[in-house]
Amino acid sequence: MPSPKIAIIGAGPAGCMLGRILSLSGIPFTIYESDASPNYRSQGGTLDLHPPTGMAAMKEAQLWNELEKCARFDGDYVLMSDKDLKPFLQMGPSNKLSERPEIDRFQLRRILTESLPQGCIKWGHRLQRVEENGKLIFDHATESGFDLIIGCEGGWSKVRSYIAPEMRPHYTGIGYHRLVIPDAAKTAPELYGAVNHGNVFASSNGQRLGIQQLGDGSLNVAWASARPENWTQTCGYNPHNIGQVKKAILEDMYDWSPRLREAIEKAQEGICDAKNLYALPVGCRWEHRRGATIIGDAAHLMAPFAGEGVNSALDDARKLGAAIVRAAQAGGGQDELDREVQAFEEEMFTRMEVYQRQTDEITRLWFFSEGSMRDVIPKVILAHAKARMPTFLVPLAWGLVNSWWFVKTRLFS
Repeated sequence: MPSPKIAIIGAGPAGCMLGRILSLSGIPFTIYESDASPNYRSQGGTLDLHPPTGMAAMKEAQLWNELEKCARFDGDYVLMSDKDLKPFLQMGPSNKLSERPEIDRFQLRRILTESLPQGCIKWGHRLQRVEENGKLIFDHATESGFDLIIGCEGGWSKVRSYIAPEMRPHYTGIGYHRLVIPDAAKTAPELYGAVNHGNVFASSNGQRLGIQQLGDGSLNVAWASARPENWTQTCGYNPHNIGQVKKAILEDMYDWSPRLREAIEKAQEGICDAKNLYALPVGCRWEHRRGATIIGDAAHLMAPFAGEGVNSALDDARKLGAAIVRAAQAGGGQDELDREVQAFEEEMFTRMEVYQRQTDEITRLWFFSEGSMRDVIPKVILAHAKARMPTFLVPLAWGLVNSWWFVKTRLFS
């Protein structure tokens, strides 16, 4: 049979990774992206690639050498502290190539985009809806006749609305600001040194400040706090005016460490993003619909506080890509393709429920815990560990983590 006609909606990490996997096996596809060009929209901060998911996908896509050129293998330093900058936990830097490399999100997108066959991405195509018989309705065009439509276009996916219209994201209760300090070694040298080429995460009840080193020498600054969903309308300031935003955040941080307050004070014009954080329900799944599927945030949108979003999206892409390749090579036609896609979905449901549950638990711990934030740390560590161990070992792990934390905080601090 001829190769299936495939449409990928969204040229983010998931969509481009899927395209890359398909291109290596000579399977044609078209990616439709709402952005006008690759650099049209800011790509956010930095992320670390995890060995079993994001790193494995980059290696399978034969892009590891490209990744090494711009990844930071000394960027895995992490300091978790309270609002007074008193450490809860410090890790790294390791300088080991086997650990989790850091890469700026825009660099990851660039590597993936440039690895694709020329002309396979149609920029400036914002999807309005999907209709029966493989038909796509865009703002200014219509395309049809697709054997498989794959939604990779994020948490408000129009492909998901076609597959499962009842499945909608819910508000996590957290509002988010993103700022940036350019050329931080010169503009904020003491803060730059404290970040140590990596990450600082400081928490108070219902509030969290994240500071991350970017590849160009700037610092990405993220302020997240528990807020009502309509906070951007009721906060009393313009959430996109950097002067007003800095003033409001510093008022919230009135009793924080001066060094941490500096992250807001030194932020400059250029980036002042404000948004709500949403998530799909833990364990969400849908009844398979022939000719369409979704991956990444479109399938399992999560808050960013467990670090699994992009990694799991890349993992989705390589696994769905392998399923499509198997169907094409088997020559079984549309029925074979449909069976492979449905089997992939079932595997994804089981795999992703673990990460969804982990992320939901960690988010609640960081933002909705009462009492000392220091007591949250062993619970967060266990939440990360539970995602990677059999259930019967969890009680043992809980005992070990709490014993270690007691010794660390009561006997040696």
